[in-house]
Amino acid sequence: MNTVKDILAEKGKQVWSVEPNSSLISALKKMRSHNVGALLVVEDGVVKGIISERDFSYRIAEKSSCPLQEAVSTWMTAEVIVVNSNTSINECMQLMSREHIRHLPVVDDGRLVGLISIGDVVRAVISGQQSTIMGLENYILSQRLTN
Repeated sequence: MNTVKDILAEKGKQVWSVEPNSSLISALKKMRSHNVGALLVVEDGVVKGIISERDFSYRIAEKSSCPLQEAVSTWMTAEVIVVNSNTSINECMQLMSREHIRHLPVVDDGRLVGLISIGDVVRAVISGQQSTIMGLENYILSQRLTN
């Protein structure tokens, strides 16, 4: 796997989202029911933000409360960093590490096509390393057999 396109081909392009006016409790329930750590906040097909477990924990610690009927738009991260399908896995790893983020929406030509997580990126890196190791082992073995 070399690009985001490869990750999406393996994991699929399903993206769970909520609208900006959705309540915090509905977002939490959706995250729980789909076993995900973040939801994109989408309005009319346009990414307006992202709401993650981190957003919830930081804001609860900040406010010492969680008004569950409040709109997602008041707690979401509005400045969303995105990548496209041709972004390399290594670029994603560097970006996520540098920006301290765990999720990257994938947008091609202004259209949302997927969402990848740090777990997806780590699995892709490990898979690439395993392929390299197997290739090297096969090369060494073939060299021993021919000598």
